[in-house]
Parts: sequence; structure tokens; C-alpha cells
Amino acid sequence: MSASNTRGPLGFGLMRLPRKGLGIDIAQTSEMVDLFLASGFTYFDTARIYYGSEEAARKALVERHPRDSYTLTSKLHAGLARSEKSAKRQLETSLARSGAGYFDYYLLHAIMENNTDRYNRFGIWDFVREQQAKGLIRHYGFSFHGGPELLEQLLNEHPDVAFVQLQINYADWENPTVQARANYEVARRHGKQIVIMEPVKGGALASPPPEVRRLFDAAAPGVSYASWALRFAASLDGVLAVLSGMSNLDQLRDNLSTMTNFRPLDSEEQKIIQKAQQILGHSSAIACTACHYCTKGCPKNIPIPEIFAAANKQLANGQQAEAKAAYAAATAPGSRASDCIGCKQCEEACPQHLPVTRLLGQCAGMLEH
Repeated sequence: MSASNTRGPLGFGLMRLPRKGLGIDIAQTSEMVDLFLASGFTYFDTARIYYGSEEAARKALVERHPRDSYTLTSKLHAGLARSEKSAKRQLETSLARSGAGYFDYYLLHAIMENNTDRYNRFGIWDFVREQQAKGLIRHYGFSFHGGPELLEQLLNEHPDVAFVQLQINYADWENPTVQARANYEVARRHGKQIVIMEPVKGGALASPPPEVRRLFDAAAPGVSYASWALRFAASLDGVLAVLSGMSNLDQLRDNLSTMTNFRPLDSEEQKIIQKAQQILGHSSAIACTACHYCTKGCPKNIPIPEIFAAANKQLANGQQAEAKAAYAAATAPGSRASDCIGCKQCEEACPQHLPVTRLLGQCAGMLEH
């Protein structure tokens, strides 16, 4: 399961695929898949809860390319299941939607302190081992949003885990909430390979604050900001894949240009990244990655990530007019930040552990008046 020595370990995250109307643009997705494979990359990542993603993987990838020409990952999210039976049925559903026959990698999805009991109670760890013995799963692991103490416990209890998927990017490396470095060090101490998610922090590091942009521009004029983020992640030891949720061909081409002839960060570039980390440590931007886990159970259907993205135009870049315009567009369907009733289901689901209800109040005060 080691990454290629001639190119960076780029993985194609199928969470933010190009849209066409209300659905996924299969034609453009197919073109992106073809280019990704033609460039020598093979790792694709989907999940049952990524709306339409597994079906898109079937149409754009599985039905058009030999099964041994790619590796496909999906996930089981016990935290969203009402019963043990429905949790275990997720694998069957994912296999049917994707048509893949088996998954090369299969993850227990979004494990953190408030949902480990459900994975244990439903017997999911034993279940995935059984499915691995049947050949429906080649390697199993889990994606993780908790702290290093819980990660240590899980890896001690389940030493046969092949890999761990962690949120790692240069902005969150020393973030006391995400604890990216601490989690990475625990996983490597156990000898586990790492799949990196959110290397560009939900796209935020593709357009960082102006001071960070000036820093990168001075060091490497014309080089994309996203490439700095990808290279930081891919320069770490033990990385199986760095997932990028690419939404169009331009993003794909930029990532391919970074990773096809991959060059790890050198010592001078590491110092530049450290300066960027220091700058971001004082950023007032909301650290939302737009995963949309928070919106799935919102009783008021508030577009939380879109509201936070609008607010960040003002918080990170001082763009007040642009922030209000983006907020108006995001809330045009009718649900505003001030509609929040404080049920906090969003906070239980948030992988970033954000105080979502408080932040919505902040956004309402900033953008509605």
C-alpha cells in the first residue's frame, strides 16, 4: 500500500464533484477521471453519505475502466444509522450503488469521542473484519476527528487496522482543536499509513488571507496556493493518499501539475509554511471545511457552511460588501443564521468541533443588520 516513488500520493476525493443542475455532471466527472488515471494516479474516495457520489463513481469510473486499474474507497457511518442492521446494510448499499464488486479500502467514518460507543455497540469492527474475510473489503481503516488519546486507545484495541484517515493541513497542524500533528504522530507510532483529508481545508487554503498570499507570491510567483497545501501534506512520511475534493478540470490539472513530478518541501519552503502558520494563527476566519455534515439534520435547513463562507469574506479579507452579497445569495431559499433554534445537532456532527450555534449568532449580527 505504498505510494509511488515517481509521483505524489494524490487521491481523488469524490465529495465535491462538478454539478449540473441538481445533480452531478457525469460528463465532466468522466473527463476528470480519465485524466486522473491517464496521469498515473489510481486512488478514488467516495462515501455513502456524499450525495450521488457512489453512483457517479459507477458511471464515470467503474463502468468505463478495468477494475484492476484503480482503487476505490467507501465508508460506513454508524453515527447516522438508527440500528445495527441499518448500519451494516450501508456496505451492501454502497457496493450496489458503485457497482465496484469490492472496495479496496473501507473506512469506519468520522469517528470521534461522541460516536465510538455506537460503532462498538453495533459490532462494526467485527463486521468489517468479516467482510474483509469474504473479499468484499481488501483493507479496512477509519477516518478520525477526535483527540490523540482516543486514537491511541482505538489503535491499541484494533491493531489490525491498515490505515487511518486524518485531517491534516498546514493551517491545522498545531490547531489545539484539530490536533493534526498529535494525531499524525500517534498513527505513525503504531506503524499505520495515513490518508490525508482536507489538505486544502475545504478550499480555504486555495485562497488564503492576503498576507499569506503575499508570502507565497514572494517565494514562488505564479505558483498556486493550493499547491503549497498539497505539498505540505504529501511531504509527510507514511502517506498513502492526499485527498483533494476536485470540482472542475482546472483544479484537477493544477493538482496534477503539483503531484505528477512531486517534490517534497525543502528546508526554506518549510520555513515559509511556518510563517504562514503563524499568520493563520491570528486569523479570525471560521474554520469550516464545508463538509455539510452539520446540515443533514438541521430542523431549520440553515445553509451553515455557505453562511460561514460568506462571513469569512469579511472576517478573513475585510470584504464587507462581498460578505453581505454572498450571505444574501446563500440565504435566498429562506433560512437565515438568525433562524437557528439552538438544538446543537450541528455541533454534535461537526468534525471541526466548532461552536456552530454561537457562530451563527455572530453571523446574524454581522450580516443581517
